[in-house]
Amino acid sequence: MKTLARAALLVVFGLLTAQPTTALAQSAQMTGVLLRGLDKITARITTFAAPLEQEVSFGTLRILAHTCRKRPPEETPEVAVFLEIEEERPGVEGRITLFSGWMFASSPALSALEHPVYDVWVIDCSTDADDIDLPRRLKSPIPYVAPDEEPDNAADKRE
Repeated sequence: MKTLARAALLVVFGLLTAQPTTALAQSAQMTGVLLRGLDKITARITTFAAPLEQEVSFGTLRILAHTCRKRPPEETPEVAVFLEIEEERPGVEGRITLFSGWMFASSPALSALEHPVYDVWVIDCSTDADDIDLPRRLKSPIPYVAPDEEPDNAADKRE
């Protein structure tokens, strides 16, 4: 009888102290990425959403987010996004690949886009449950469109 009671206590203790797995903790499907870009010429910072597997524009850059990984809340915060960034220069046929790889929100300089005019870095992932729109604190009343450009297909908001 004592052995059965001890076994039951061990099982209960094991269930109470078990850590949830990362796969279970991150059950929400990521649908997009929240990015921030800097135009070094105008000194404007733009925060925009990029749905996964859909190309968005930021100036002459064309950005394609393939996947977004976000740690669960009980672990150290980290967001990692696999991006492909190409540039479409006026007067030049085709695109130039500038960046293809993982970008990390906690360490933007670790794997950064090197460009003389633009900087792009990762802010967060978005899920099915999230509104793809920007958080209210990041919104600004006037969307920025450079005079010599067409409006971008990203949800651009100027800070």
